[in-house]
Amino acid sequence: MSAPPAVTEERPAPPPTQGGPAPRVQQGRDPRRRGLLPYAFLLPTLIVLAAALGFPLVRQVIMSFQEYGLAQQFGQEPEWVGLDNYAQLLGDGYLWTVLLRSVLFCLAVSAVCMVIGIALAMLMTRIGRTPRLALQVALLLAWAMPHLASLTVWQWLFDSQYGIVNWLLVNLGFDDFAGHSWLLNRMSFFVVAGIVVVWMSVPFVVFTVYAGLTQVPADVLEAAELDGASGWQRFRMVTVPMIRPVLLIVGLLQIIWNLKVFTQIFVLQDAGGITRETNLIGTYIYRLGIGEGQFGLAAAASWFILLVTVGLSLYYVRILLKDEAAS
Repeated sequence: MSAPPAVTEERPAPPPTQGGPAPRVQQGRDPRRRGLLPYAFLLPTLIVLAAALGFPLVRQVIMSFQEYGLAQQFGQEPEWVGLDNYAQLLGDGYLWTVLLRSVLFCLAVSAVCMVIGIALAMLMTRIGRTPRLALQVALLLAWAMPHLASLTVWQWLFDSQYGIVNWLLVNLGFDDFAGHSWLLNRMSFFVVAGIVVVWMSVPFVVFTVYAGLTQVPADVLEAAELDGASGWQRFRMVTVPMIRPVLLIVGLLQIIWNLKVFTQIFVLQDAGGITRETNLIGTYIYRLGIGEGQFGLAAAASWFILLVTVGLSLYYVRILLKDEAAS
């Protein structure tokens, strides 16, 4: 005898939902765990940063409220003075002179870096492969050269007796530049310092902006050209809006770096510049602490300058956050 056929129970099909099939529900995943996963990956980095920067920052904050000088370096207990260091700094007219000088130098150098860097980046998009590679290699060499080595070359170029700059100017008919010392005059000192800083900073701007330009769709530029837009109009109305996030980030970094420039100014001062007339924020804090032994005042000045840097950068940060929220 054959076995009776198996009876299968028919289950009613689920009612169809409007707008398409019912979504598939994935079980076994907790959304809260998925939300905490990025923070878990960031935790080791945060621990390293806290260990490397936490103690120096806390020590500097404490020192800014103390009278900490050479005596404390040899074991004497520092005296707690509260806000006296900050009051002394804010009442010192020379600090405001250095701050104004630093801001003007930072804005001027940053603007020149951005203009030259964008121009060279645009040039790299229009020239052939061989000249583009040659330009890239030259920029990399300028960027990779150690600061002290490059500053030695620049000192020789602007030397009052043997410098090639004075020699060229004299041969072009400017006889007043015979034996001219570029570092003794405050304005010419900052001209030389600005040239050096621009020469070292432009490669970063060029490569970053060039990377952004390569992402601009060619068909959009061609459509604008067919509509009758000139080269300047295509750059201003099409290219700049598309690479605006890159320009904002590069501009922000230039302001931060050029506001706290130190090595170029310090080396040129030692080469003949008048220190008090050419101090910027970095050299001012260094000479206040290391040079004069007033470490409490130097720590207070460091925190004050940090607030100034944040204030100058706040405009760019606000624009970046606004663009990110809009996107």
